[in-house]
Amino acid sequence: DNFIKLPGNYLFSSIAKKVNAFKSAHPEAALIRLGIGDVTRPLPPASIKAMHRAVDELADAGTFHGYGPEQGYDFLIQAILEHDYRSRGVELRPTEIFVSDGAKSDTGNFGDILGTGNKVAVTDPVYPVYIDSNVMAGRAGELQANGQWNRLTYLPCTAENHFIPSLPQEPVDMIYLCYPNNPTGTTLTKAELQKWVDYALAHKALILYDAAYEAYICESDVPHSIYEIEGAKKCAVEFHSYSKTAGFTGLRCGYTVVPKELVFKSKRGEDVQLNQLWNRRQCTKFNGVPYIIQRAAEAVYSPEGFKQTREDIAYYKENARIIREGLESIGLTVFGGVDAPYIWLKAPEGMTSWELFDLLLEKVNIVSTPGSGFGPSGEGYLRLTSFGSRENTLRAIERIKTLSFK
Repeated sequence: DNFIKLPGNYLFSSIAKKVNAFKSAHPEAALIRLGIGDVTRPLPPASIKAMHRAVDELADAGTFHGYGPEQGYDFLIQAILEHDYRSRGVELRPTEIFVSDGAKSDTGNFGDILGTGNKVAVTDPVYPVYIDSNVMAGRAGELQANGQWNRLTYLPCTAENHFIPSLPQEPVDMIYLCYPNNPTGTTLTKAELQKWVDYALAHKALILYDAAYEAYICESDVPHSIYEIEGAKKCAVEFHSYSKTAGFTGLRCGYTVVPKELVFKSKRGEDVQLNQLWNRRQCTKFNGVPYIIQRAAEAVYSPEGFKQTREDIAYYKENARIIREGLESIGLTVFGGVDAPYIWLKAPEGMTSWELFDLLLEKVNIVSTPGSGFGPSGEGYLRLTSFGSRENTLRAIERIKTLSFK
């Protein structure tokens, strides 16, 4: 009953159908895809070598690996602790790290251990998984004519508030935050994120913090982890991904941090440690990330792996700069694209998100993502990604410059 409340298709499936229909009608069109956030550069050579070695291990009875720990192999967990946390002055325990098949999976699955009566807050626009997974769980209520679910609390992020969400006016139990943000490409400073941690502690709320794009951060006052903020271990779960950091969109690997300080009351009034519940959930419903893939992820932290992944990130960030400055040069208003691989383009006056999507697709054969697909506050915007090739990125900007938006 909850699943059938979801309207139509998942956003990117809807876009794919529209693009496929255009391709059928115009087979000669040379499409440039700046829509879905999939990487295009090959995997880091260090990860390829690590996977080859791991495959050879599986071919030998003496080094064969079968079922691994559902929480992840210790070699990867130790690399995560050392390079992603201790290097930033954050101390975590190995048992607080859970290796997974990606941030999308875990942000959707974490609700398995949380009560369906919880009041949920989401930024708007928002990554659709946060809302859809709560619709599926029965927390969202009913879809209203304005595109909002009546049991969710929406926190608008627009140019008017500089894409900084205001604290909820009413108490909420679960808060989804994604920074650097998907889809807007904007960030929160440490001081701004401290306000959210303080709110969560005061209201006994849980922050579900998606840090999938932290590797793109270049500004010193923008935190890479919510645990850089005082008090966050008592109120926040953090999700990480190797998809955009190391090009693992096809390999599927990430991790989730569930501090043992996260203790909340059950309906019966007893104190419950979320770390224990998530561990039980994973052991029951998840068989772990393949050994070969975890060795590839471990290699990301090697000196050569770090260098290779940073070169790829720099490549995508340069693409973002080209898109951002190219659009600004013709008088368009854009946001993001500095600490994130996403550019949030404001549609010209009087044009809807889908109208701008259609214009780019039909006139200059560029695939984008309409902002309205990310929530009501996304109407009037368009998301572009920097994950294309340099050649296609330059070509796309030249095509857009030929359009008239008046």
